[in-house]
Amino acid sequence: MEPLLQKNPLQRTVREYLMIILALFPFALMVNWIFVPQNVVGAGLTGICSIIYYATQGLFIDLFPEYGGSIPLWISSLTINIILLLIAGLTVGWRFCIRTLVGVIALAFWYRIIPMRVTPLIEDPVSACIIGGFVFGISLGIVMLYNGSSGGTDIVAMIIHNYKDVSLGKVMIICDAIIIASSYFLPIPEQLYVAGMDVVDFKIKRILYGLCMTVSYTVALDWVMARMRQSVQFFIFSTKYAEIATAINQTVHRGVTVLDGIGWYSQQTIRVVTVLARKHESHLIFQIIKSIDPNAFVSQANVSGVFGQGFDTIKNK
Repeated sequence: MEPLLQKNPLQRTVREYLMIILALFPFALMVNWIFVPQNVVGAGLTGICSIIYYATQGLFIDLFPEYGGSIPLWISSLTINIILLLIAGLTVGWRFCIRTLVGVIALAFWYRIIPMRVTPLIEDPVSACIIGGFVFGISLGIVMLYNGSSGGTDIVAMIIHNYKDVSLGKVMIICDAIIIASSYFLPIPEQLYVAGMDVVDFKIKRILYGLCMTVSYTVALDWVMARMRQSVQFFIFSTKYAEIATAINQTVHRGVTVLDGIGWYSQQTIRVVTVLARKHESHLIFQIIKSIDPNAFVSQANVSGVFGQGFDTIKNK
């Protein structure tokens, strides 16, 4: 069997953690180079950290002169997330917290080493919210693809969901709405006073920009997650069906069913390996088949929905 197929669970876990860490780089980049310089308050913990950043402007000039006296995002993000993780560990379980902790530390690290821009990378606020939100959503989607999390409202939603019969989505929507709306009470930057900008107009626009960014990142996130949920069905005809079935089961960690069949032309019995998997796992399954039996006959088809263990959950409307 090829070396790629012999990866142990530790190698797979390390690869997943590495992807989570790398995917959070553009996430932090959009915040430090677009959203904060544009005075945009988005959803989630990023929005809360942005509010803290704006509200403490000039208060800690001796401690954080490079941030204009504001509490840096990496400090507020790390502090709040650790508190939430401790609560989640005691209520939801420590297993949930492990991967989230990796994302929390990685995000704080990127916030720390990426310099905060004074002027935004994209000057037009609407374009900045749309483009930045799209990149933001794709990054978060990749993190979720590898079973990771950036923390924040994800943790809050899990804690509330553990005690109340309310969907995670509803909890996150309520949290995001409160965070964005609270940006109305923040003071506007001093340079805008000098420019004579209307205070109420700026505060309303700040909320609208936050909503625009949230919609943009939600669309991108849904797009990534929808691609992740796409499933395929394999029918594999091979005399080495047992080896193929075992390799798929142990390497891809998908259930395998072996069916009895008869080749009608030859009138010989044959075993058919049936597998349901995610679309992004297809390449690994093909590699397994090719490494064991290059002459196998394989059929792959897209399926509209797969429900059960390892796939989507059956939900009542």
